[in-house]
Amino acid sequence: MRLSFLFIVGFTFLMAAALCIVAAGFAVRAVEDNTEISVRQALDQNTLDWAEVQADGLRVELTGTALNEALRFRALSVVGETVDAARIIDNIDVTPTAALAAPRFSAEILRNESGISIIGLIPAETDQTKLIADLNALSKTHQVTDLLESADYLVPKGWSDALDFAVVALSHLPRSKISVEPGHVRITAVSNSIEAKVELETKLTRRAPPGLRMSLNIAAPRPVITPFTLRYIIDDSGGRFDACSAETELSRDRILEAAKQVGLMGSANCTVGMGVPSTKWATAATLTIRALGELGQGSVTIADADITLVAKAGTNHALFDRIVGELDSALPEVFALHAILPEPKNTEDIGPSEFSATLSPEGLVQLRGRLTDNSLRHMVDSYAKSRFGTNNVYTATRNVSELPADWPVRVLAGLEALSMLTRGVVTVTTDNVSVRGSSMFENTRAEMSGLLANKLGQNAPYELEITYVAPPDPVDLAPKPEVCEAEIAALQEQAKITFEPGSATITSASLDTLNAIADILDKCGEIRLEIQGHTDSQGREVMNQQLSQGRAQSVLNQLRARRVLTSTYVANGYGETQPIADNNTEEGREANRRIEFRLIRSRDEAPSEAADEKLTDETATEETSGEGTENEQN
Repeated sequence: MRLSFLFIVGFTFLMAAALCIVAAGFAVRAVEDNTEISVRQALDQNTLDWAEVQADGLRVELTGTALNEALRFRALSVVGETVDAARIIDNIDVTPTAALAAPRFSAEILRNESGISIIGLIPAETDQTKLIADLNALSKTHQVTDLLESADYLVPKGWSDALDFAVVALSHLPRSKISVEPGHVRITAVSNSIEAKVELETKLTRRAPPGLRMSLNIAAPRPVITPFTLRYIIDDSGGRFDACSAETELSRDRILEAAKQVGLMGSANCTVGMGVPSTKWATAATLTIRALGELGQGSVTIADADITLVAKAGTNHALFDRIVGELDSALPEVFALHAILPEPKNTEDIGPSEFSATLSPEGLVQLRGRLTDNSLRHMVDSYAKSRFGTNNVYTATRNVSELPADWPVRVLAGLEALSMLTRGVVTVTTDNVSVRGSSMFENTRAEMSGLLANKLGQNAPYELEITYVAPPDPVDLAPKPEVCEAEIAALQEQAKITFEPGSATITSASLDTLNAIADILDKCGEIRLEIQGHTDSQGREVMNQQLSQGRAQSVLNQLRARRVLTSTYVANGYGETQPIADNNTEEGREANRRIEFRLIRSRDEAPSEAADEKLTDETATEETSGEGTENEQN
């Protein structure tokens, strides 16, 4: 009995243990499933579906491949918000990052009288110590300035050959800049002469390693020419250069072309060098060579800024005076002209001392002939420009020292007399002042006679040949203001001024209309005019008033830009207060959006009969306030 009881108790205990184990297994599986479901939902909601979840008891294992560390960290954070972070096992992989690209290796070496400097980025494997030692060997008197940086990357193909060749090239180039890149060397240098340049280019080309690209820019300095000289001669055999200098190839070509035009024989060349006294050298040379060609024969010598023009003995004095005067006026300011006309063996006909001034009907004045010196020339030129206009005077005079002491007084008196004419000519000689021409004033002759007698002296000789020409009848009288107002109104009926929607900007289609209005107002002269801006009733009243004011002002500004005299104009905006059509229709609103031009009249002023023929009945009955701003009802 006792043995049966013990068996029953033992069997019962074993059965209870088995049931506990089974129940525990089901509980663990339920916990794992619930954990996986909740974690998966959290990952899906955060678009982290690349992560895989596996629950092992209380542990949560995450697997999968994240694109980067940020996504991996985000997945861990999302799961940590769902389960205890201590339960998470991180087995997430991260996509490997692509290898960083190697930097661009390059170096620049500069060598001059101050020494050698090198700057750039080189591979770490490059023997920087040896490189600096080699450069120090070239620059014996100065320490090399080392500004190099290094980076630990593979040495690119062609780098070592390029750097070694750069050091070799530098040994031949005391003034140079060398840029080094993998497989490419660029050299900029200065040589002592053209011959040295050719020799260096040959030597460096031969020593360059195979496969290395090399860019050479070796300059040979131009020679310094002192003094900068040009001498051109024209004689019976033709034209030739004794000397020719130019600062550039373009200047040389201009000078040679000018010489060919006046008879250059054979071929010629100009030395291109430094030391030019002015950037206008080519201009001065070509002007002088052409002037010599007009004279026929002679020589021209330019030494720096001094020009000596020698004509052939026997050259006509009037021709010589004209050409020298025109040349002296045209030369750049820095150049000084010395003109020489040798005395002929027969001195009977050496030409009279004469100054002339000619006034054309268009108001243009030409001054020619002889003056005593530059001071008088400047005085005469300034006086003429003050009388006839700065842009209306052309001066082509020549300085001659052998002139009478009263020559300046005679010349200035003649110019003052010429200013009293509408057209004419004044001729001043050593013994006479002659004035011929026409005037629109009947008493001009008497006034001119008194002027010359007062300026020259009572007994001084002068000749007057003045013709009275009646002034033409006045034409193009300004139309009456009312006619102008009517013409503008008629023009706007055909093409009104329009603006961008909701803006004071005038449309491009209305610019022709504004031009036509400006033409009418130009003919009208100074009239009192109000430019009115009107809008439709759309929008707020205050905004409409402001918009109409801005549009009226825009029109006024456009008229000013077209040089219309607007000192008596005003611009006023009336907004929507003066409609001329029904604002309930689109056609009416379009008509109400308008610009009007209205005369400003005083209360007792009425439109003239001329305007009544062109104005409409509505316009003819309008009146304005007496303070200069119109108060019309439209």
